[in-house]
Amino acid sequence: MTATAAPGRAFARTLAAEWTRLWTVRTSWWFLAAAAVALVGIGAIAGFDAASDPTPPEGDPAWGVVSIAAMPGQFALLGLVVSAVTADYATGGIVPALQWTPRRGLLFAARTLVAVATATCAGVLLALVSAVVAFAAASPHVTLPLDEGLEVLGTVALVFACGTALAAGLGFVLRNTAGALVSVFLLMLVLPILLPQFGYSWTDAVAHVLPGSGAAFLLLGEVPGMTEGSSVAVLLGWAVGALVLGGWRLLRTDANR
Repeated sequence: MTATAAPGRAFARTLAAEWTRLWTVRTSWWFLAAAAVALVGIGAIAGFDAASDPTPPEGDPAWGVVSIAAMPGQFALLGLVVSAVTADYATGGIVPALQWTPRRGLLFAARTLVAVATATCAGVLLALVSAVVAFAAASPHVTLPLDEGLEVLGTVALVFACGTALAAGLGFVLRNTAGALVSVFLLMLVLPILLPQFGYSWTDAVAHVLPGSGAAFLLLGEVPGMTEGSSVAVLLGWAVGALVLGGWRLLRTDANR
């Protein structure tokens, strides 16, 4: 690919290259397998649990298990995106990648889009399978209403898309797989749980602007002091901010440093 290629054609080629690269890396399959085990496994466990209960739930929607399973399941998807973005920096492959795609903005957009879209779509599909498995295991005690399913899956898609966009941005900023994974883990799980335990108003305030708190509220609704609007704003703010910083670093600094 040359620098004079038409932008649309160059972008299509870069998307195809990124798609191929994602699926030829063994790590991607391991992270997807982990996400499947978490999401579908929790759905199966919840379904069999409900079916074996002496007083099984009658008429409860099976979609409730999706939000619970999505909390641990999202971390495998975040890991998938981090590894997709940072792997080239670990191997030095970022240099030939930029020689092949000299327009850095195209590479940034294609790599981000392929990784985030793939992880989000896979996560939503696995969430759907989780609910169907729970329904099959607990039938006829639970239901699977379509309208509630669309709402739940839409929420899961939003949370996964924002979380994986954050992971992609941090990957481009830090250029290190371990550092990006630790940062994502801290922002999405550890700090939102740890900070409120100190009992200070300012630690609560900090926790409420962390992406993990927004994800927990949207999925579980168990974060006092947050609303749906504030949760969405927090997730979008972190996702956009991380992508802006990641794009700036790729465009403005040496890729091999």
